[in-house]
Amino acid sequence: MKRSLLTAGLLASTILACSSAWAGQAPAAASPDIAVSHRDRVYAAEQFSNTVSVTDPVDNRLLGVIRLGDPQPVNFSPLYRGQVLVHGMGFSPDHKTLAIVSIGSNSVTFIDTATNAVKHTTYVGRSPHEAFFTPDGKEVWVTVRGEDYVSVLNASSFEEKTRIRTPNGPGMQIFSPDGKYGYICSSFNPETDVVTVADHQIVARVKQESPFCPNIAATADGKQVWFTLKDIGKTQVFDAQPPFNLIKTLNTGPITNHVNFAVNGNGSFAYVTVGGLNVVKVFRTDNFEQVATIPVGNLPHGVWPSGDGTRVYVGLENADALAAIDTLTNKVIANIPIGQAPQAITYVPNAVPEGAGTDNLQPLGVAGQAAHLTLAAAGKAAEQAPTSVSLFDQGLIQVLQASVTGLEPKKPYMLALSPSPEGHGELQALANFMTNPAGSAIVNAAGQIRQIVQSEVKDERRYLVIAENAAGKPGKIVQVQGH
Repeated sequence: MKRSLLTAGLLASTILACSSAWAGQAPAAASPDIAVSHRDRVYAAEQFSNTVSVTDPVDNRLLGVIRLGDPQPVNFSPLYRGQVLVHGMGFSPDHKTLAIVSIGSNSVTFIDTATNAVKHTTYVGRSPHEAFFTPDGKEVWVTVRGEDYVSVLNASSFEEKTRIRTPNGPGMQIFSPDGKYGYICSSFNPETDVVTVADHQIVARVKQESPFCPNIAATADGKQVWFTLKDIGKTQVFDAQPPFNLIKTLNTGPITNHVNFAVNGNGSFAYVTVGGLNVVKVFRTDNFEQVATIPVGNLPHGVWPSGDGTRVYVGLENADALAAIDTLTNKVIANIPIGQAPQAITYVPNAVPEGAGTDNLQPLGVAGQAAHLTLAAAGKAAEQAPTSVSLFDQGLIQVLQASVTGLEPKKPYMLALSPSPEGHGELQALANFMTNPAGSAIVNAAGQIRQIVQSEVKDERRYLVIAENAAGKPGKIVQVQGH
C-alpha cells in the first residue's frame, strides 16, 4: 500500500514537472521552459537617459548600458545624430536581435544581443511606439502612433516593405503564438484591430472601452489577448481566436501601464503594472481571480517574465530601477538600479550563447542620477502621497516627471512652484495638465528644478504644488510637496 502511494506520488510529481517544463512563456508558443542562467539578459528602454540597460538575472546585477543618445540639451541640436526618448522594445524569435523604438527621433535601432552593438537603424513615421518581430522572424511590425499605420519592415534588410493602415494612433502590436494573427491596439481610438500576418489584412475589430491602450499581450497557449487602458485604469481580455469576442473587463487602477504573463507550477497568471498605485496586480488567466497585489515602487511600467516563469521583472519609471518578483511567492526579491525612466522591458533567455556579453557596454554614469519627491493633500502622511515626482539629472538641468493621482477626473490643473510649503504666495507655473477619467496624469517639465526645491538657502527655496487651473490662473491648492 505504501509503495503504491509512493509510486502514485512520484508519478504525480513527474506529471507536474513535465507540464511545468513545457508550459512556455509569452510571447512564444508553449515550449520547454528555459531556466534562469548567466546567458539570459533583462533589457530596459530608458526614456530620459536614452539608454538600454543590460542586467544579468542570476545575481540581478546591472552589467552596463547601451548608450543610444545623449541627454538634454545636447539632443536639441539640429546636428544631433543620436536617438531621443528611447521607449519601445521587442526581440527576435532566435533571441539574437533587439528592436528598440525611440519616439523622439522616429527610429528603430537593431542591436545584436551577443555583442550589444548596433546593427542598423531604420527611420519610420512620426512618433513610433513599439516594435516586435513576427513569430517566423521574417518581419518587424512597428506601430507608428503619431500617424495611422503599422510600418512592416523586412527583418533581414531592416527596410520598410509595406504599411498596414489602421485608425489613427496605433499603440502596440503583438502576435498569436502560431504566427497567424497580429493584434494592434490603439492609443487614440477605441478599437483593437486583428490582422492576418500572411496578407496584412484586417479581419476583425475589437471594441476598447476607452481610446488609450498603451500595451497588449497574448498568452502562450494562444487562447487570450489582454490589453491595458491607461486613461480609465482598466484591463480587457478577448478571445485570441475568431470571432475574437470580449471575455472580461477588469478594474485595475489609475495609470494602468503594461501586462504580461507567467506560467509556473501554480498555474497561468497575468501581471498588470498599475502606475498610479505603485503596485503590480496578479490575476489568474482561467477565472480572472485577483490573487496578489505587490508593492514594487514608484510608477511601475514595463513587465516581462523569465524564460521559466519563476520571475517577473518590472521597470519602475519614477525610481530608475528594475524590481524582480518571485512568481511563486509574489514577493519582490531584488531591486536593480538602472537608467532614467524605464519604459518597455524584455527578458531574453540565452541572449548571450557564449562569452561575457559585456562588449560595448558603458557605466551608468549620469543616467543613474535622480532626485525623488512626493506630493500629497495637506495633512496626509508621506506614505499616503498620491503623487510621485522624479527629477532626472541631465547635467545642469533636470527632466521632471510627476505621476499624478488622487485628483478629480477630466479637470484642468497646474503644477507650480510656491515660496511656501503650504502653497501660499505667488505661484510660478511649470506645466498645465488635464487629468484623465481616472483622475490621474503624467506631467513633465524641464529646468534647474532640483536646485530650487532642495535648496538650503531659505529665500531661494521653492516647493512643488498642484493647484486647480482657473482659466490659466492658479486656483485652490490641492497637493503640496512632502517634507
